[in-house]
This record gives sequence, C-alpha cells and structure tokens, in this order.
Amino acid sequence: MTTTDPTHPAPEPLHRLFFEEPGPPRPAELPGGGPAWLVSRYEDVRQVLSDPRFGRAQLYAPDAPALSGVPDLVNDPDLMFNQDGPDHLRLRRTLRRAFTPRAVARWRPWIAAIVEELLDRLETRPQPADVVAEFALPLPAAVISRLMGLDESAWDRMRHWSEHAFSDGTHEREQVAAVLKEFSAFGAHLLAERRRTPGEDLISGLVAAADEEGGVPEAQLVTLVCGLVVGGHDSTMTMLGNALLYLLGERRETWPRIGADEEAAGRLADRLVHLVPLGDDRGSTRHTAEDVEVGGVTIPAGAIVLADCGMANRDPEVFPPDTLHDLFAPLEAPTLSFGAGPHYCLGAWLARTELQLALHRLAARFPELRLAAPVDTVVWRTGTTSRSPQRLGVGW
Repeated sequence: MTTTDPTHPAPEPLHRLFFEEPGPPRPAELPGGGPAWLVSRYEDVRQVLSDPRFGRAQLYAPDAPALSGVPDLVNDPDLMFNQDGPDHLRLRRTLRRAFTPRAVARWRPWIAAIVEELLDRLETRPQPADVVAEFALPLPAAVISRLMGLDESAWDRMRHWSEHAFSDGTHEREQVAAVLKEFSAFGAHLLAERRRTPGEDLISGLVAAADEEGGVPEAQLVTLVCGLVVGGHDSTMTMLGNALLYLLGERRETWPRIGADEEAAGRLADRLVHLVPLGDDRGSTRHTAEDVEVGGVTIPAGAIVLADCGMANRDPEVFPPDTLHDLFAPLEAPTLSFGAGPHYCLGAWLARTELQLALHRLAARFPELRLAAPVDTVVWRTGTTSRSPQRLGVGW
C-alpha cells in the first residue's frame, strides 16, 4: 500500500511516495470500502500475476461490485487486460509480433529521429521552456501515431480521450460516457478504414491478424485500438515527465553520465520504471477462482486481491536497500512495474526504448539543463489514474 510521507504536503512527487514494508498476504479494503486481500511481497505478487487461478474477467461479472464510480476504458470488460484464458490469448495473439524486442529494434532509428527533431525545436524556444509540452508529451504521441498511421492532427484528441479513458472518478459520469462513445467511434472507423485500404501500420497488421485468428469480437478489437492509442502515449509521457522531475530536481549528479553513456541510460531507465510509479493507486486487482495458498496464507475462492507492485518492487529480500536507489545498478530481478504473467505489458520494450533514447539524447544535447523552479512548486496533471507534472520549466 502506498501513502504520502506525512512530513511533506500532498500531492507528493511520485518518486517520494512512502511504501510500507511488504509482508504476508492480509485482509485489506478496496478504495470503495469493499473487502480484499493485499499481497505485497515480490514472490507473492509474481504468483498472483502469473497464476491462472487469479483472473480479471470475473471482476466484471454481472453480480460483481463496481470497481469504479464512472465508466472508463480500464474497467471495460472488452479490454484485452480484462480477458482471461483463451479469450485473452486469442486477442493477444493479434499483436504477438508487433511489440517484440526485434520489432522495436527495427523502429529504433526513426524513434531516435523523432527525438532529435523535438530537441531541435526545444533548442529554439525561449527560456524557461516547458519540457513537458515540447518533449515529454509530443514524443510518445508522435511514436504511437506513426505506428498506427495517424498524423499530428490526432494528438489533441488523443490527449482528450486519455484524460477521460483513465479518469480517476473526478469527471462527471455523463461527460466520460460521451467521450468514450466518441473514442469508440474513432476506433471503429479506423478499423474499417484499414480493412478497406490496408497499409504497413500497426492497425492494418491487427486487422489482418484478427481475420487470420478468427472469432475475435469486433467490440474487443475496437477497445484494443483505443487501448493502444492511450496506453501508447500516456504511460510513456507520464514516465518521462516524472523521470525529469526526479533527475533534474534531486539527482542532478546523474545527468552527465546519462548523456555520455547510452547503455548506462538504459539501466537508469529500467531503474526509474522500477522505482517511480505511474500514479497513486494501490496495485493490480485480481479475482480468485478457488482457494489458493500464497506465501503460506490461504486466500479464499471469490476474493478480490490487490497485488501491490510498488511494495513488491521494494522487497528487501529481492532488491537490497543499499542498491535500491543506485540508478545505474542493473535490476536484481525483473521489475513488476509492467506486470508479470499472461497480462505482462505488451508495450514494455517500446516504453523502455523511448525512455532510454529520450533521456540519453536530452542529456547529451543539453548538458546544463536545469529546472527553472523547485520540485515542490510543480503543478500536477490530475484527474486521471496516472499523474505527472502538468508543465516543467527548464533552462540551459
């Protein structure tokens, strides 16, 4: 479970969140007050995320308690993340070749070219410049747009859709429903367009793979497209904004090495993904199909389980405290920030590549880059389940 350090005012920068010591599975509460089990040790969380007896689909059964007070994409039963077993595998296979390390390696040169173009633009801006608006936001938007065959005119709509698709419950229900309806119409139109005139983009490949696979409901394909749009840029934008706040605000001594050594920048990217969560939520939720023993404790059938990846990523039995904050130390075990098991994030390798290239080239091009205001004065982008600086003034 995460909380803010009581010695600092909220909202805390995400790299300062205080995590309780992980321990055996224990009874807990859902954000809405319902009963749940909290699992927090590294091996226990890996088991919950990998064991097919812990699923997602039953969380959305007709008689299941609502996990959110407003409609959102994250809790759409048609979302690939919310499918289990054969239904999940069938949908996941439609993208099986798209995000492999080999595929991302082929994309690396043009991703690097986008990075350089944005840095060229940044260099022309008056100081202090907003590194969020000029770099952290447009980079992942440009990457996912190129992959999906979209142009820059879609970027503002992507941002608008993301704010509502990942709503934290502060938006009005009717407003979110209207935006999601518009978003779904966009996804359906894009699928239909690529069926008529296929190209070399990700959506054309998805359509061809789904036709070959057979039996994939159209509603699931539409939701998959929408998930790619928002997941493909929101998470990376959030990671990059929070990384820059942390590095420039509190770990400025790392900046020269990031710019000089691309391999070191990759290790640092891995460590940042591991340490800095995307938001304040408590973990990944699962439903138990039967009694299951986890860490010596029996979790009963029908229980809702919160697998707290943030606590697990700080388990001292796996990640020694003396190296936990060494940003250039290789991780001692795979991070759980991208999940584990059958629902492991498909875009993990792409996100890691973007973060590595972005930080390395930014530090190389702007070795004197510094924040224009203290970390504690940052204005946060709120209203969604992810959180990052709304703007970040920098000078060089």
